[in-house]
Amino acid sequence: MTRIKLTVGIVLAALATAACGSDTREWMKLDSTYTTAEFRRDLQECTIKGKLDDDCMKARGWVAVTPPKTEQKKEDPLSMPAGRSPRR
Repeated sequence: MTRIKLTVGIVLAALATAACGSDTREWMKLDSTYTTAEFRRDLQECTIKGKLDDDCMKARGWVAVTPPKTEQKKEDPLSMPAGRSPRR
């Protein structure tokens, strides 16, 4: 029984780790129809070492519908909060 729980725990941890690093963008072709099989083929061929090559997808006619996640800009500690003016 404990062996099963351990195995299930390891599998869940691996899935959670893989999900965090996955690319969640959606892709489509604007000028032509396509099948799921075509998309999966292009996605597999454009994925190198676990990372999707955007230029490869774009060269095949795919357009990213949802932009990739970007890091949030860090606030400048010397900047003033919005709506405040300097004291005179």
